[in-house]
Amino acid sequence: MKTVLSYLSPYKWLVVTALLFMLIELSVELVQPLLIAIIIDDGILAGDQQTIIFWGSIMLLLSVIAFFAGIINTFIASHTVQSYGFDIRQALFRKVQSFTMATFLKFPSSSLITRLTTDVTITQNVIFMGLRIMLRSPLVVVGSIIMSFFVHPYLAMFLVIGTPFLVIFLYAMSRKGLTLFGKVQKSVDQVTRKIQENLQAVRLIKAYLRGNFESTRFATVADTLKMDNVKAFRIMELILPVLLFVMNVSLMAVLWFGAKEIQTGGAQMGELVAIVNYAMRMTGAFSMFAFIIIFFSRAKASAERMEEVLIEEEGIEDFSSDLKEAIPGIGEIEFQHVSFHYPTTDAPVLKNVSFTVKPGSKLAIMGATGSGKSTLLNLIPRFFDATEGEIFIDGVEVKDWSLKELRQVIGLVPQQSILFTGSIEENLGWGDSTATEELLKEAAKQAQIHNSIEQFPDQYDTRVGQKGVNLSGGQKQRLSIARALVRKPEILLLDDSTSALDVSTENALWEALEQEKATMLVITQKIRTAKGADQILLLEEGEVSAYGTHEQLMESSSLYREIAESQQEGDEYDEIHS
Repeated sequence: MKTVLSYLSPYKWLVVTALLFMLIELSVELVQPLLIAIIIDDGILAGDQQTIIFWGSIMLLLSVIAFFAGIINTFIASHTVQSYGFDIRQALFRKVQSFTMATFLKFPSSSLITRLTTDVTITQNVIFMGLRIMLRSPLVVVGSIIMSFFVHPYLAMFLVIGTPFLVIFLYAMSRKGLTLFGKVQKSVDQVTRKIQENLQAVRLIKAYLRGNFESTRFATVADTLKMDNVKAFRIMELILPVLLFVMNVSLMAVLWFGAKEIQTGGAQMGELVAIVNYAMRMTGAFSMFAFIIIFFSRAKASAERMEEVLIEEEGIEDFSSDLKEAIPGIGEIEFQHVSFHYPTTDAPVLKNVSFTVKPGSKLAIMGATGSGKSTLLNLIPRFFDATEGEIFIDGVEVKDWSLKELRQVIGLVPQQSILFTGSIEENLGWGDSTATEELLKEAAKQAQIHNSIEQFPDQYDTRVGQKGVNLSGGQKQRLSIARALVRKPEILLLDDSTSALDVSTENALWEALEQEKATMLVITQKIRTAKGADQILLLEEGEVSAYGTHEQLMESSSLYREIAESQQEGDEYDEIHS
């Protein structure tokens, strides 16, 4: 909670001002029953019209003051919580941007979405309630008790008999609520994740007619959320009846003994009315406690979830200049006995991998699904750090590069082509925000997408739908490649990025890329693509199964020959061995 609330510090004077106006409003509310007692005893019962008019005017004036104080309090509170919400949401987003890929394994995307949206909103609402009514309710209770003793100590005693029980009861319920609403927020994460998955895979779901099945799966997680909410609110709903029962018993005691005090002359009618008025105000304030505890419990659970993100230090990418800034060279890559396993698993994904890629050459990486191909690429820009061994770029260990320098010399085309909502030009410029229009078109031509763009009605201003939904798979892949080429990288990493291209387009692409001086690492499943590489690295269950040229692997690797034969490369195999 401390870290989350620290984002209120810039607005501390607004908070103080809002609370000041809240106290003005509260003071008027606490004084009113006392004035009513004076009007009844000294005015109505005494038949003094002047006293009624005077004190009635005072009450009216105080009511007007309280009215404007409430409006100003609400305005300031609203401005404060909206500013706070903006700041903490920005802080959370910046923190997420600094996470390593390993940290994202700890915080699933659905959970981060909930923390940046629902959790922030819940916290905002509670801070607003705190500045408006949450602090006001306990102050009403305390103030009413104090004022009651000032009016008539004997009758006031009956108001405080049940207070110790209520304090203990409310404390216990708030702790219970914190646990229950923590579970609710986790269930919200599950629902968010299920919605996210289904929206991303909507085409596949429709193609396989899995709508009903997915609806059933969603109903399961939604039912869990419903039951968690029901359980939490069922417990919380016990608060109000208990509070009202205790306060109504206290009120009945005040009325009973107050009537006797009036009969014996120990109290005046106005004093009894004032005590009853304070009792009613306490009852109203205690009634608010039920809602306050519910909101506070949810907010505390949300604040703790946000704090987990804000205080996360392990697995944070450091873009500071403390690390040595390696001078960009010519793109040589060397792996020396590299092994790796993910933080969430003990089984190694890569085992004792060693190879060297000469500057400006092309390495094709092949292997079955799960053999560690994509993981190997992810180690080069330090999305993950090798568990064992060392990786060198231009003779400098990657850990000695600053992340900024390292990633500036790398162009990455991921396996899944990710495009952003905006124009084609904006997506291409994402690779280098300073790139000129000529450079963008040159990269598009190299990626064999320029002609397709020119055929769109708006050409480079064509809007790209969410994740490129209005483009074909091949178009998205070529745009992703063009985006990487825009930054003129020394190292180009292609993770199975030509799988959706036809043979002629792919051949034209490779011919164009030959003009680039970049060192290329290409993950592919196609023998015809691998044949054009200077070297081929074949991975099997995370280990180097074979390394060499196409001809060398056809001679030495039975696994490679099987792949070649399965892709109808048997004729070439026979020719080599004839």
